[in-house]
Amino acid sequence: MAGLASLISYPTLLAVGLPPIAANVTNSVGLLASGAGSAAGSRLELRGQGPRILRQSVFALLGGTTGAILLMNTTSAVFERIVPVLIALAAAVLLLRDRLRDWYTRPKARFAQPPIGPAIFLIGIYGGYFGAAAGVLMLAVMSMSMAEPLAVTNAVKSVVLAASNAAAAILYAFVAPVHWTAAALLGIGCLIGSWIGPALVRRTPERPLRIVIALAALGLAVYLWQDAGAQ
Repeated sequence: MAGLASLISYPTLLAVGLPPIAANVTNSVGLLASGAGSAAGSRLELRGQGPRILRQSVFALLGGTTGAILLMNTTSAVFERIVPVLIALAAAVLLLRDRLRDWYTRPKARFAQPPIGPAIFLIGIYGGYFGAAAGVLMLAVMSMSMAEPLAVTNAVKSVVLAASNAAAAILYAFVAPVHWTAAALLGIGCLIGSWIGPALVRRTPERPLRIVIALAALGLAVYLWQDAGAQ
């Protein structure tokens, strides 16, 4: 429903004993099922969105590939500090969505609009590298740039983000320490959750849901900032 699954699944994989890198790559592989389940459960919202999804998925795919390559060659220490800030910014965008969207879509301000493609590419890098709350970041960017119901934005976000996860997961399957049993179990849960999630979003009042997502993201940002500072 909210794009927060990875912020729950990643700490859970750590809690059951997986090392950080193994938990990270296993999480990316398991979350692949979210894209499939969301696509199946969001057929109504995705109707007519094919060209948009294809265009934005290219940026996400390139970003996910870049992020996965970076993960295989660097440590995650820097991202541990950046992640809480990114999540907090995404929460702020969701809370201020209407004002930001009015500015972004105002015809007189077209020259000042930052293109959404590079933003999706950067989120794709983040998703391929670390992934926690990438869905919230993607939801925030898409919500600001498009005047449409949250259910539609959420459905498009899930499918586009799946392109980033797929690029990273393919690389991880060959070169990274994926824990396949954990990935399979996580994938089953993600498939079920992402299948029923769109139906719940469709029936939930938009503004309260958006506020709940933003407040949950802020709480998790504070927790992750404190956790990074304690390490």
